Amino acid sequence: MSKQGILLCGHGSKKQYNKELIVNTANRISETHPQYIVKCGFMEFNEPTIPQALDEFRSEDISALAVVPLFLARGVHIDEDIPALLAFEQGQKIGIFKTDVGEIPLSYADPIGEHPFLADVMVASAEDAFKLIQ
Repeated sequence: MSKQGILLCGHGSKKQYNKELIVNTANRISETHPQYIVKCGFMEFNEPTIPQALDEFRSEDISALAVVPLFLARGVHIDEDIPALLAFEQGQKIGIFKTDVGEIPLSYADPIGEHPFLADVMVASAEDAFKLIQ
């Protein structure tokens, strides 16, 4: 049985830490969820680019591919640039991905947004900051 693919998309940055955050998150997903093949792609400054990462998936034995932006909020990259790289119309969420052996479903996830876990993450960060002054 083939696995599903996740393309974790990052903005990219001249600062190495920002690339490492995306790569480390992808590695963590791979380690904790072995049913997925996870790769990273970046909008700018880093490689692989999103098109390069998509090309890497063409030879993988996957049954579906989800493109998941590791972005907090919507913006031009989320609403226009990434969909264009997927050959999606603005607002389109589902399409077809051509692999070396055929076609599979392709889906495009929303950014993190107002996900409930975000409040807990921010409280944990604040608690760490409070520890600095106690």
